[in-house]
Parts: sequence; C-alpha cells; structure tokens
Amino acid sequence: MLPLAFTTPLLLIALAALPLLWWLLRLVPPRPRRVEFPPARLLLDIAPREQTPARSPWWLLLLRLLLAALVILAAAGPIWNPPPATPTTRGPLVLLIDNGWSAAATWERRIAAAEALIAEAEASGRGVAVVPTAEPAREASVRTPGEARVRLRALKPQPHTPDRRDVLPALAKLLGSGEQSLVWLSDATDTGDGAAFVAGLGRIAGERPVTVLAGGLPPARALAGTANAGSGLSVTVLRAFGDHDAGGIVRAVDLKGLPLGQATFAFNGDTLETKVAFDLPIEIRNDIARLEIVGERSSGAVQLLDERWRRRTIGIVTGSTADTAQPLLAASFYLGRAIEPFADVRLAERTSPGEAAARFVDMGLPLIALADVGTLAGDARDRLIRWVEGGGVLVRFAGPRLAAGGDELLPVKVRPGGRVLGGKLSWEQPQKIGSFAKDGPFADLAIPADVTVRRQVLAEPDGLLFERTWAALADGTPLVTGARRGKGVMVLFHVSADTSWSDLPLSGTFVDMLRRIVALAGSGSGGAKPGSGEVGATVPPSRLLDGFGAFQPPSAATKPLPAGFAGRGTADNPPGFYGVAEALVAVNTLAPDDRLKPLDVTPLGAAVEPYRAGDPIDLRRHVLVAAFALLLLDALVVLVLAGGLARLMPSRRTSSLLVVAAALALAPDPGHAQPPAAAASPPSADDFAISALAKTRLAYVITGDSEIDRLSRAGLEGLSRFLSQRTALESAEPIGVDPARDELAFFPLLYWPVTPAAAKPSAATLARIDAFMKNGGTILFDTRDALEVTPGGRGATPGIEGLRAILSSLDIPALEPVPRDHVLTKSFYILREFPGRYAAGSLWVEALPAATEEDGAKPARSGDGVSPIIITSNDLAGAWAIEPSGEPMLPLVPGDPRQREMAYRVGANIVMYVLTGNYKADQVHIPALLERLGQ
Repeated sequence: MLPLAFTTPLLLIALAALPLLWWLLRLVPPRPRRVEFPPARLLLDIAPREQTPARSPWWLLLLRLLLAALVILAAAGPIWNPPPATPTTRGPLVLLIDNGWSAAATWERRIAAAEALIAEAEASGRGVAVVPTAEPAREASVRTPGEARVRLRALKPQPHTPDRRDVLPALAKLLGSGEQSLVWLSDATDTGDGAAFVAGLGRIAGERPVTVLAGGLPPARALAGTANAGSGLSVTVLRAFGDHDAGGIVRAVDLKGLPLGQATFAFNGDTLETKVAFDLPIEIRNDIARLEIVGERSSGAVQLLDERWRRRTIGIVTGSTADTAQPLLAASFYLGRAIEPFADVRLAERTSPGEAAARFVDMGLPLIALADVGTLAGDARDRLIRWVEGGGVLVRFAGPRLAAGGDELLPVKVRPGGRVLGGKLSWEQPQKIGSFAKDGPFADLAIPADVTVRRQVLAEPDGLLFERTWAALADGTPLVTGARRGKGVMVLFHVSADTSWSDLPLSGTFVDMLRRIVALAGSGSGGAKPGSGEVGATVPPSRLLDGFGAFQPPSAATKPLPAGFAGRGTADNPPGFYGVAEALVAVNTLAPDDRLKPLDVTPLGAAVEPYRAGDPIDLRRHVLVAAFALLLLDALVVLVLAGGLARLMPSRRTSSLLVVAAALALAPDPGHAQPPAAAASPPSADDFAISALAKTRLAYVITGDSEIDRLSRAGLEGLSRFLSQRTALESAEPIGVDPARDELAFFPLLYWPVTPAAAKPSAATLARIDAFMKNGGTILFDTRDALEVTPGGRGATPGIEGLRAILSSLDIPALEPVPRDHVLTKSFYILREFPGRYAAGSLWVEALPAATEEDGAKPARSGDGVSPIIITSNDLAGAWAIEPSGEPMLPLVPGDPRQREMAYRVGANIVMYVLTGNYKADQVHIPALLERLGQ
C-alpha cells in the first residue's frame, strides 16, 4: 500500500473539474501575435479566403491542467509516510504493545510508531495508557503523554514467549468505563495463544474503536528443534509469515563466542519452516554452545546447547567371539542400532574384551557398554574402576558369561546362574515391565505393554537393592539397576542386549532408556539422580539472554531452575544458561515442537494499519514549488508564442544565447555548505588503511563532542610521546575513528571516552565492535566520572548509564577489578594503582580463572588472552593530554606530585599489555632457561 495520505482529502474532489477546465481552455484562443503592418504585402492576398480560428496547442493545455492538479493536491495536504490512523474519539488512548521476543528485531520501528501515536494524542489533549503484553500483569492506568512517553522508553522486549491472555484482566479493568480508543501494536506472530487472545480482546473492547498495527515489517524468525545426528547438526528455522526475504545464515559459536561455522538457509515459497545443517566434525559440533540467525536480534533467533545436545562417542564391547557371533543377531548390532540416533558408536573388533575396554578408556570415551562380558583381567578391571570413579558411565548387559560369575564393576551383587522360564526359579509365564523408579532417569517414560522377559540375572537382596533399582518387572525383581561410584555411574541391565532373553531390544523403550543413560555421560554430576533420591533440587542462573539475544547477568528476580527442567523459558526462568561452568543447563525461548504462524486479527473487526518506514513528510511545500515552476514555464511559453521575445531580442543569435543562458541559470545545482574549492574530499578506504598500517598508532573513538575529541587526541599524543621516550615503541600520531564507518582491525587499542549525551550505536556498529573485540582487539572505555560516584558506590552516574547502554548489546565476559597478580600490573612498570586525572576509580578487566598450584610460582597471572575490554572512570586521557608546547592541559585531582607520572605509566602498561599479551606470565620458565645456559 502506498504510504501517502492527505490532511483534507475532500479537496481532492476538485480534480473531477479538470475535464471541464480542459474544455474551457480549448474555447479560449491564444493571445494574438503582433507583427509590423506590411501595406504592400496585402496586395498579394486580395482574394478573400476562409480561415479556421486558432486554438491553443494540446501540450500547452496539458501543462495548464497539470498546474491546476498540483494546486489541488497541495491544498489537500499530502503527507508521505503518515502516522497510523487512530479512532477520532475524545477519550484516552490505550496503547497495547507486544514486547515479547518476536518484537525485538524491529523494536526501534515499533517504539517510533508508539511515540508518533503519543505525540498525536498530546496534540489533541488526550491521556495515554501503555500496556505491554509480555510483562507481569499489573494495574494499568491512564497517564499524561509525557509520563506515557517515559514508560514507553523504559520498555524492553522480553526474552521468553509470553501468554498475551495474562494481560486481559488488567486491560478489562482499564477499559471498564469511558470512551477509550485502543491501538494494538502487534508483532503479527502467533505462538499458540493468538486466537484465544483475539477473542478475549474482542469481548473486552466491545463497541470501542480498535486499530491494529501489523505488517510493513519483516516477519519474526526463530530457531527450534536442534538435532545432533550422525550425519551432522541440524536446526529448524521458523518464520511467522512469508515475505520476500526468504533466506539467511545461521552461525555456530562456542562458549567463548568464537565462530565455529555457518550454514545458509532458504524458505521455499510461503513455507514457514526450513532446515539448516552443519557438516562439521563431531569434535567441533560438540563445542557448539550457541546457534544464532545472523542479523536477527532476538532471543528467539538463538538456540543454546548444553550437554544434552552433545553427540557422544560410545564404545561397545561384547563377550562373543568373531567366530561364533552372527552379525545381525549379535548384541553389538542391537546396541549399535539403538544408540546411533543420538551417539556415535565405536565397536571393539578382533580384540579381547579387556584390551578393547582399555583402548576405549585411553580414547577418553564418556560411556562404555559391556554386553555379556564376565570377569575382566586385573589390569583392565583396575583401569575401568579408575575411569568410572573419574566420571565415566559403565553400562553392563547380562548374558551367559555374566550369569556365570560377575565382578565388582556392577551396581549390585548378582546371584550366579540366573532366573530362566522353566528353570528352578521359573515363572509360569514371561514377565512384563512393572514400574520405573520415580527418582531414576526413566521416571517419565511410559511402561511398554508389549515387552516380555524370559530370563534375567537376579540380584542378591540387601538394604540398597530397592534404592538402586531403576526399573523392575511386574513381580518386583530388578530389570535395571544403577549406582554411583566416585564421580561416575555403573548401570546393569539384568537381561541380555540381544533378543535371546527378552523383547526389550526390539522396543522403542529400549532406545529411550539408552538415551537417558547416555545423557548421564558428561552431565557433570556423575550421573544425575541414579537413585540418589534428590527431590526439589535447583540450579542457579549463570548467564541469561535478554530480548535481543545478548547475554546478560541474572537479576535478583530470576529464580533457580528446577532440576530436570526441560521446557522453554518463562518470566521466572528466562532463557539462558543455568548451573556451574562444568555442568551448564540450557533453557531456550522456544521448545523443539514450537511453531510460528501469522496472527489472525480478523475476528476482532479492527482497522489494520501497517508500520511506517520513517517519519511523516509534509509534501505541500514540494508540490507548490513544482506548481510554481510550471507557472513560470507557462508564462515563458505564452511570451514566445505571442512574439514578445522576438521584440526584446535584436537578433536570432542573441536570442539563442539568452535561451542557453536562461537554461543554464535554471539548471539544478547541488548545494554546498562551503564553496566547492574549499571542500576537502574524504579519504578513501585504501588511504585510511595505508595511513593506519604505516606505523603503530593509538586510536580514539570520535564522539561528536569537539572538546572531548580534542582532549582524547591530545591525551593519546601525550602518551605516544611518553612511550617514545621510555620504551622502544615509536608510535605515529593518534587517529580518530568512527566505529560505524572505519575499519577497526588496524588498531590494537581503542580509547573510548563515554559521553552520556551520545546516542547508542546502531546494531551494525555494535556488531563491528563485537567482532573487533572477539578478534583480538581491546577497547578502553573511560567514563571520566570517578568524582561523581556516590559514597558507598550506590547509584549510577550518567557515564555509567551510557556505558551500560553500549555494553547491553555486546557479548561481554565477566569482569573484575585488576587483581594484584594480574599481568597488567607488571607488563612494563610494577603498579599497584591505576590513576588518571582522578585517582578514586578502579580499573576493570576480564575476570581471570581460578588460581592453580602452578600459578603460585608465576610472577603474574593471566587468562587465555588479552582482555578485550578495559573500563576505568579516572579520565586517563585528561591526565595524558598536553599542549603543543608540552605543558599539561588539565589539572589533576587530588593533585599528588607523582600522579601524572603514574598515569603515564598506567598508559604504558596498558599499551604493552595489548601489544605483547601475557609474556610476563611466562617468566616462570626463566630459572629453567638460566640453568640450561649454565648461569
């Protein structure tokens, strides 16, 4: 739909009079041409002739009709990209705003539309109520437009999938009486509650006018249903409705944010889902912690992966020999087929069970399955015991060899011989599965009715047997038992892995049971709930997603995650990672079976308006200028046709020159703020790259505040001079960069003075900044407000708020004040404090991992690399800044005699730390090197 509207559309009726105007203009002859009277020439035309009256040319009539049409259009008040049309009532305006994850990718456009509606209500003297659909239901009230604007700007998209129906009670109370008009800023996405919410909203609104803003924006896209199969890792890409943008890229990154791969996807026609696959080695796939749609800023476009999505490698050892085992009836065949959908299988071929088990231990496999393996040799048994105690999962299956005599690598003590249908301890008929332990890994599995057991290995009864029984037969005897040993788990199936003892290997329940056991391998807990009886356990939040899909620390309102949680994120448990680093639990915005579809608002009977692409533009001035230009052209044509131009010009040559001069004078010319001769062309990208790479340069971010930019440049000039005098580094003049335009990869360090008044960088700029930090660059943020911090550290200064606005959309690691043993304290000078113009602030860097015994021998400690972010509030550039004469530009606070010298040393340590990394931490090897040299 064309984004054009008119303030007085009734005036457009005057366009219907244009045909009448055409007819009138045809009747009026053109102005007569005046010529000199030639008396002799009349003698040649004595014979009278009949002449047709002259008429105006058709193109002149068309020109005048166009002029009239432009005047009518200007009077009607044309507006390009008009604001949404709202019901014309005198009552308050109620703005119902979808602020779930599906609105995050186009959040700025939605806020702009809401602000336009508030401005319109303010102009008409109406109150405004702002009601978000994704926040906890609370009482909504009508406020002044100014208060509503503040409320609107405080809204943020929520990371979870909301239930819009939760807001209906508060909305019903707000619309209980009065002549309110309702505008719903919809995200046009139905995640399951759409029809019920639309029906409830229709009942509440009644006869009130309702406007729905939907359309004009790209559909929400999301990820769901990740599968790490043997052929590769795949994920389902969803969208709410079809559009022209039918493709994109899904990127895979690890826990540190480093990219591991990417894959493209495309939607066919109007389909709402498609698959994207990553063809990567299993080792790389198992390192993937996050999948994200590139360019889609929402938590729904992110899939977090934990140990449950890792594809593990399982070793299978059987007691059958290659000569007697039939491949399609062997236990390894049934086990391999059951495990292949969710894990890779390694078979022990042409080797003894003990040697095979030892080889799998050496390979570091997390789970080893022993099918009908009796007593193992001493060395192999001891290695398996140590492997289990270290965190491995050992799964044993019964069989003739195990029934003949077990060993200590079993969760329970077994009775020799076993129980056989028709034997001494016989059943009258085969037994069925009776129950699964409520606190075991099979607790939520359905009990199959078609599985029968004909033979089993019995366990010796003792006080721990009931606690260690995960699955039991109908007569109460154990089918599967399990127990912890150290950090690992031992599991015993009391039947064989093939079909000789039971039908279990033929059922889907067997696959599900093995899937749960494989999930224990690498869970970080040594086997979750193997009969431990832990009920009500919870997992604390670690790193959570905000509505834009960026990580943020958990808030005080976030609740711990119940153990075994397998649903999608909620308001109490937002999407993100929970638990400790060794055993993270991923909670996602969408569940694997969630799907998106377009939101149908037809039953609401509302007026549907699209979101506009920008601010409204009044076209009246442009139309009137065009009409005036046509009027001048008409006057010139009339003058030429009447011969007036010929009388004014002495010759044809002069006439031609004047016409050319007039055309040149009327030709459009681009306006310049300065004369063209004085305008300097901006340097090209190649010139900028050559200038940045010619020598090592310190760089600062251009803020747009001329005074701050001047101090930043003077500060880095002072630091460069200090480095040239005290170190071997000879840096060139500092350079100012615009992160939105300039390439940042040329600079190892960026100094960024944070200004509260500066606008938040765009999403594309933040992506460039994030890529710069993830690829080895370091940014030194300086809020320059150490003196503004309140006593006790409470409250946030404007500088800190500005910094939070920048960092909120970046993937920032955990930070800490520089510890005393950090390599930054010894990278060039030995420092204990980090003053600048002020001395009260702290210097913050990426938090170091916990210290180890080896770290105790090092003179300095470091992490995996240079910290990508450094934060201070001490105004370092203010202390470094110098005049051209070399004198300091600014005084220091409190003004210690050595404070400026120490500030320069802080700058030298930061530059050396960024350029050389953690070489100081490697000095622990100096004694060994000196000993080899004989010194």
